[in-house]
Amino acid sequence: MAITASMVKELRERTGLPMMECKKALTEADGDIEKAIDDLRKASGLKAAKKAGRTAADGVVAAKVAEDGSYGVLVEVNSETDFVARDDNFLGFVAKVVDKAFAERQQDVAALMEGALEADREALVQKIGENIGVRRIQLVEAPVVGAYVHSNNRLAVLVALSGANVELARDIAMHVTASNPQVVKPEDMSPEVVEKEKEIIKAQPDMAGKPAEIVEKMMGGRINKFLKENSLVEQPFVKNPDVTVGKLAKDAGADVLGFVRFEVGEGIEKEVVDFAAEVAAQVKSSS
Repeated sequence: MAITASMVKELRERTGLPMMECKKALTEADGDIEKAIDDLRKASGLKAAKKAGRTAADGVVAAKVAEDGSYGVLVEVNSETDFVARDDNFLGFVAKVVDKAFAERQQDVAALMEGALEADREALVQKIGENIGVRRIQLVEAPVVGAYVHSNNRLAVLVALSGANVELARDIAMHVTASNPQVVKPEDMSPEVVEKEKEIIKAQPDMAGKPAEIVEKMMGGRINKFLKENSLVEQPFVKNPDVTVGKLAKDAGADVLGFVRFEVGEGIEKEVVDFAAEVAAQVKSSS
């Protein structure tokens, strides 16, 4: 039976195993996906495949910046638990990921994981018994790039400046970890976000019953406040609240060009398991 790409894709999605291994299993099973899965279940590699269905929402973030500050990379590598995120074997794998991404200036996860690095990941899953995955990589290139990684390795930032030095970029990166701005400058905020904020402001109780012109004036002031609070260059610098981040950079002869902020697990919907319900269902099905 001819093995199609869609069959390989389905088996890969159901098992989490590499494409070539899935193709080989399908060939040996004459295209029978269920038989291929049964055969794979007898192989040691299936331990990794079983884990691939579990949510990996813990882990660490890591950064590496060139000595001359001309570029840097930021990566997030996930595990299922915080315990594994502190394991030396896991952290050693993270270091390999960072080093390769840095050396290749790579931010395509699939391209980065081709070859030996993917084999290392699979071997680590086998050894540790948890799903492990490289979630994202970001490359930042600028005249000056600085990084800050929070002490728990769960939050990291890269900042790009038009000038000044790596130390200033690192200080601003530290600020970003604490203040979590949405954009660099007020004009960078998307119209959709601004419109949503306007709707929220209009719905606030103190707007009820006021004339339209008063509402517009109040809303204008609150939108300006929202933009300042969420724009990096307008925020008071955490080390010296008397000066904004924008002025801090300007006084050093630079502009803030951009930033990237990674926090472990952000945006991942964690699976909530009701163990009592799960056990009850198993008991019911066996009776």
